[in-house]
Amino acid sequence: MSKDIPKQAARQPPMDPIAEARRQWEHHGWADAAAGMSAVTTLVRANQIVTAMVEVALAPSGLSFARFEILRLLGFSRAGELPMGKIGARLQVHPASVTSAVKRLERDGLVGRRVDVTDSRVVLASITAKGLDIVGRATDAVNAVFRRLDEEGVATEDLTRLLNRIRWLAGDAVAGF
Repeated sequence: MSKDIPKQAARQPPMDPIAEARRQWEHHGWADAAAGMSAVTTLVRANQIVTAMVEVALAPSGLSFARFEILRLLGFSRAGELPMGKIGARLQVHPASVTSAVKRLERDGLVGRRVDVTDSRVVLASITAKGLDIVGRATDAVNAVFRRLDEEGVATEDLTRLLNRIRWLAGDAVAGF
């Protein structure tokens, strides 16, 4: 088992708190909602675990996941630049969050910003050579985490399909729904 996903025996609490919460839910008359509560609580806990794994992988690059996502998106773009609004739309984050993250990336010399010459209302963010170098190394580290999930038997394709149902129900555009 991978050193980054703790062995169950080493980290297993004396009792499963989510199973106990479900038992309590059922005991207090909410059996019809117990499975949903258990699923949501499990999802939140799994998110905490995977987020911590990604943060450990990104730590040497000095990037948060949000900053990594922006750099990776810019690195994927044909010209190495995108309008700030398009970054927010593609990452599904508020424009103020994009502006804040891009300002920090710019301060660190990983991204540049400029007004679009064809439309002065549009601000373009572009990845720098330093940004490309850092996001390349950071992508290798994050991909190692993603690969470990599959190596540890996490059915990532099935999990993605199940979680996409929640996204679709919330109104996200989801391929295949």
